Amino acid sequence: MNTRDRFTTADVQRILSVSAKQLNQWNRLHLVSPQEEQGKSYYDFRDLIGLRTVKQLIDKGVPAKRLGRAVAALRDGLSHTEMPLNELRVVSDGKDVIIERGGARLDPLSGQFVLNFETRELDESVQVITQHSADDWIVLALECEAQRKPRADAIDAYERALRMEPGRVDALLNCGALYYEESDLEKAAEYFRRAIAAHPENALAHFNLGSVLEEMGQLEEARRYLQKSVGFDPSYPDAHYNLAFVCEKLGALAEARKHWQGYLDRDPTGPWADYARKRLAARASAARSK
Repeated sequence: MNTRDRFTTADVQRILSVSAKQLNQWNRLHLVSPQEEQGKSYYDFRDLIGLRTVKQLIDKGVPAKRLGRAVAALRDGLSHTEMPLNELRVVSDGKDVIIERGGARLDPLSGQFVLNFETRELDESVQVITQHSADDWIVLALECEAQRKPRADAIDAYERALRMEPGRVDALLNCGALYYEESDLEKAAEYFRRAIAAHPENALAHFNLGSVLEEMGQLEEARRYLQKSVGFDPSYPDAHYNLAFVCEKLGALAEARKHWQGYLDRDPTGPWADYARKRLAARASAARSK
């Protein structure tokens, strides 16, 4: 597998709008687990599709044991199919999971096709998980990101999804992140604000907006959004780190010290752990010299 097709936990949280707590829970349930190589964890594109399916089917009440078997079979099927993933549909009646490709329905557990007259035996309330419309466009956008296609292609796909479902927080967050990568901070902030308007308690949306505002020099507003992010998800180490950084810039040194320590408590071996320790040591030294 090409390393460009690998995604860190942070990548997955951004792309799918899930929390670290959710990923850990699904790992413990053996639904979708990160892969390991040379001591590093990562997800591949099939894992992304599996995680997205888990998120949606759990909301529909599919039992965890059945869900685990179906997702494993789904991932295996994806490794052998050449059909574009945006043409694949997942349907469920709240108990059974069926994969639909090219008009044919496949039982992922048995690998056998389900004949049309058999599908009529399913409850008429069968709900399409990967719906036409917004979900199809989001899958296409994810493919664009995974394949490192021009960001404009992914943005266009997300925009089409948002025209159908304006409150889709995953599309709003991903669009904002893509504009950030394009260095269009104003546009990125616009999408993160829309995500917050649609989901006021989304910690990642507040974190992203606060981080962008910090780069734009709007420190007080950045501080408020980062404080909200920490409040909604105290376990998120990056929110503590960025909040500490902003507080230092504002001269709020006691609050900065609290969040440098908060970052270290949650990610003591993280990429910025040494810097956080240096900031704490510097503040301690300054306090002793007074």
